[in-house]
Amino acid sequence: MNAPETAAPALKEIFNTERLQHIASEMSAVYPAFKAKAFLKHAQHGLAELSVMQRMARVSESLHAVLPLDYEGSLERLFELAPRLNSGFVSMCLPHYVASYGAHAFDTSMNALKYFTTFGSSEFAIRHFLRSDLERTLEHMHDWAHDENHHVRRLASEGSRPRLPWSFRLEPIQANPQLTAGILDRLKADESLYVRKSVANHLNDVTKVHPQWVLDTIEGWSLENKHTGWIAKHALRSLIKQGDMRALTVIGAGAKAEVELLDVKVEPAVVQLGDAITLSFVVRSTVPVGQRLVIDYAIDYVKANGGVSRKVFKLKMVELAGFGSEVVRRRQVIRDFTTRKHFAGRHGVWVMVNGEVLGSGGFDLVV
Repeated sequence: MNAPETAAPALKEIFNTERLQHIASEMSAVYPAFKAKAFLKHAQHGLAELSVMQRMARVSESLHAVLPLDYEGSLERLFELAPRLNSGFVSMCLPHYVASYGAHAFDTSMNALKYFTTFGSSEFAIRHFLRSDLERTLEHMHDWAHDENHHVRRLASEGSRPRLPWSFRLEPIQANPQLTAGILDRLKADESLYVRKSVANHLNDVTKVHPQWVLDTIEGWSLENKHTGWIAKHALRSLIKQGDMRALTVIGAGAKAEVELLDVKVEPAVVQLGDAITLSFVVRSTVPVGQRLVIDYAIDYVKANGGVSRKVFKLKMVELAGFGSEVVRRRQVIRDFTTRKHFAGRHGVWVMVNGEVLGSGGFDLVV
């Protein structure tokens, strides 16, 4: 069995004691009357038990608890604080402040979220306004899609994602993706990769409920633009993994793969948690013309009840010449995650080309 790797610091340690002291110091610099000791006492209480998002919320709550100013006065100080913070993620406590205490001042809060997002992101905070006043908030977000700052443009797409990780779902947008169609259309060829990733993720969210709407939308775009083509490929990744022929056709891989797989191997045959498997094979064309191939693989993970749950992984896209061949290898460590616990048993491994299973192997896991 391989030696255990050194564990990375927990994400929540972004908000550790030293960071809280940094926030207190910088706040005191812009507002000398700031009660730094009271802030630290409030922020550090029970800190060890809090998750990263709870710690972010605690910082904004602690700022509110010790600032003797009204909402607008507090925002003035927080505007000065934002560029002084030494972490973009930490600066997200400032949009959280807006979401928590600024519902009564809608326009002021919209301007604050637009400003704060340039230092980190207001993607979580804006969702509270979308939930309470969808129409007015979306009006601002459609305007933000035209902004010269790519952080603001990204907020228009990311903040309105139906299924943003670490946040609640936006049921009205999930039910009717047309509500954000104008934002996505505006950003479909954005020059910023940061923005394009968000647009692709937004569309991928929508494929979970309205796959045909996404396909209709993308098929209506000109994919000759390299930025739009990039978004299309990444937006359809879930459908491509499922072997959806319409999605594969959009990226030019909808035809049946005229290939054969040779020497499919999964090694070693028996592994323990923490070990790695290596999947290897050769893809060989059986026709004289070139082909675009989307190659994926799946693992049938054994469940606690003895059944299996299949997960598909992206492998690569290949432009294979006529009668050409390609050697493919992928190494994967088998270890537990918060989202997946492994159980002993036979794990099937399947190789798919353009959505069709063409080869298989497997390994036995001992735990």
